Amino acid sequence: MPQPSNNLNLLRSLDVLLETRNLTTAAEILGLTQSALSRQLAQLRLEYGDPLLVREGQRFLLTQRAQAMRGPLKAVLAALHSVLDGPGFEPATCTRTFAIAGSDYLADHMLPALVQAMCAQAPAASLNFRLWEPGYYRLLSDEGVDLVATIADLLPENLHGRAMGEDRAVCLMRASHPLAQQPLTLDDYVHATHLRISGGSDRDGVIEQALARLGLRRDVRLTVPFFSAALRVACNQDLLLTVPEHMAIQFAAATPLVWKPLPFEVPAYRYWLLWHVRNHHDPAHQWFRQLMFDVLNRFEHGVTHFNAH
Repeated sequence: MPQPSNNLNLLRSLDVLLETRNLTTAAEILGLTQSALSRQLAQLRLEYGDPLLVREGQRFLLTQRAQAMRGPLKAVLAALHSVLDGPGFEPATCTRTFAIAGSDYLADHMLPALVQAMCAQAPAASLNFRLWEPGYYRLLSDEGVDLVATIADLLPENLHGRAMGEDRAVCLMRASHPLAQQPLTLDDYVHATHLRISGGSDRDGVIEQALARLGLRRDVRLTVPFFSAALRVACNQDLLLTVPEHMAIQFAAATPLVWKPLPFEVPAYRYWLLWHVRNHHDPAHQWFRQLMFDVLNRFEHGVTHFNAH
């Protein structure tokens, strides 16, 4: 029994030949020479054990076998192209749930704009926001999170990233703190009591490392996962809070807090939007991460806006 060709190019040629019933026209459509198409037709006739097209005067007629093949052949080619080209993506009809991870600061300030943009473009899509745990990149590989907005020095293996900008660490304290009315020294910083934020990004790791290189360590009395909780405490207690400068500017404008440069060298914070390599070529993910990137770029309290000034 003859076996149908598994050569996609031959099947495409056969489809055009059956549609046009003309070697010259089919060759032009396919971008082939007429002799090359004649060789393909000879190969198809051999594989199918049927002449397929029969010359009658100046025209070709389809055999019964060829006539029966027309519909199924088009369906097969359409299915093959669908597999090879991948699924199309239209935001307007998207019903997918996208997941992002970041800090509560990001959620408080950026999330409304992201939701507004999503509703405008993909009204049936859903969004899930998770608090980012520093270094827990399995959220991207194993737990369905599409994007992480975080601080990182080097991108971990199998992750892609888009740089958002850089910032430096500064020290935030309430205006009535004993250190608020004088320049902050290294001795002041080390011997004061501190508050740290554990959620969102590993901002404090670089602080501890910089102090350790000097043979010093600070006295952390309280650790909380949220910026909102940390700010309330800092406004009411004599605890120092080390945060990125662009955030300190925002906090000092809205609360009775002041900020000062750190009295020692600390590497810059580098901000990234990260995703796993398995999502890199997915059309829906490409649309979503561009949407997220655009929102973050317009985010007036974000590091990108801060770097632009």
